[in-house]
Amino acid sequence: MILLMLGAQGTGKGTVAGIVSKEIGIPQISTGDIFRKNISEKTKLGIEADKYISSGNLVPDEITVPMVEDRLTWEDAKNGVILDGFPRTIEQAQKLDEILSKSGKKVDLVLNLVTPREELIDRMLTRRVCTNSDCKTTYNIKLNPPKVEGICDKCGSKLKQREDDSDPEAIKRRLEIYEEKTSPLVNYYEQKGVLITETVSLETGRMGADVANDLIARLKN
Repeated sequence: MILLMLGAQGTGKGTVAGIVSKEIGIPQISTGDIFRKNISEKTKLGIEADKYISSGNLVPDEITVPMVEDRLTWEDAKNGVILDGFPRTIEQAQKLDEILSKSGKKVDLVLNLVTPREELIDRMLTRRVCTNSDCKTTYNIKLNPPKVEGICDKCGSKLKQREDDSDPEAIKRRLEIYEEKTSPLVNYYEQKGVLITETVSLETGRMGADVANDLIARLKN
């Protein structure tokens, strides 16, 4: 099973992917997590990626694509993966198709999450993540706060605000880039007949966990 998560930052892709990953037993691969790990460790990849991420721009394909291709060869990915944050452009989607075809695989399902713009901005400003790289649990101080302020419920590590979540202007720029570069993927996968679109919003009362549970039921049937 090759499952892709589409949606602007803050729609809850990571939340949905994490729940589904645990239930169906395939790894969640987040390019964002890999980038942040490399940035914190000041690797060559991290230094290059940080130049783009800190200014709210997409990391170039020459950095991203080889990294994803290598990750797909790991033992834990042999039965499938959930890709969160890749592909982000039509070009990346086409390259992913080429990579998968080498091993006789294809994208089986694409989940597209949609949330109103102002709600997205607020979600990112109030998002907090666990500093433990083995945990990485995400919280929202309004919607899903930890039991103890600033402390992860699961592992007891400190929570932090991502640097790219602290600047409203950078957030708006990321959303603009998404609309320009990534939203065309909706049409790309819709034409392939593998797209499901779900609205995740306080206005509708349907949140990420609801979408994840429905998707799990669909995949198990």
